[in-house]
Amino acid sequence: MSPSATIRQFQPTDADATVALWEACGLTRPWNDPHADIARKLTAQPELFLVAEDEGAIIGSVMAGYDGHRGWMYYLATASTHRGLGVGRSLVAAAEELLEAMGCPKSQLMVRNDNHSAIDFYTQLGYETNEVRVLGKRLITDA
Repeated sequence: MSPSATIRQFQPTDADATVALWEACGLTRPWNDPHADIARKLTAQPELFLVAEDEGAIIGSVMAGYDGHRGWMYYLATASTHRGLGVGRSLVAAAEELLEAMGCPKSQLMVRNDNHSAIDFYTQLGYETNEVRVLGKRLITDA
């Protein structure tokens, strides 16, 4: 990470810049309203929603949560201008530290099967593929 970059807790004023980052990184989907995802996160463990900032610009994010059994990470993103500088690695480490401090024994995340660069990134950080199938059911429709 550049010396001027910092990691801090997300603030509501970061919403538009964070959504723009997610869109630039291809993390948003038409059926998920990212602003609604942010609003929901701010009601549950907002201290686990982190951004990386460099000279006033949001250059990275990670949204984490702990359900008492496992920790999860979502929306890990790094601006294309800051890739390869350790921003993503630093965000993951910061989220892991917070989760561990809460007593979380294991951190997990979901990566789309065709996102090979993300899979390689997480593998380098010690994450392993678990032989499970993730099932989901939408309870609230955003779009």
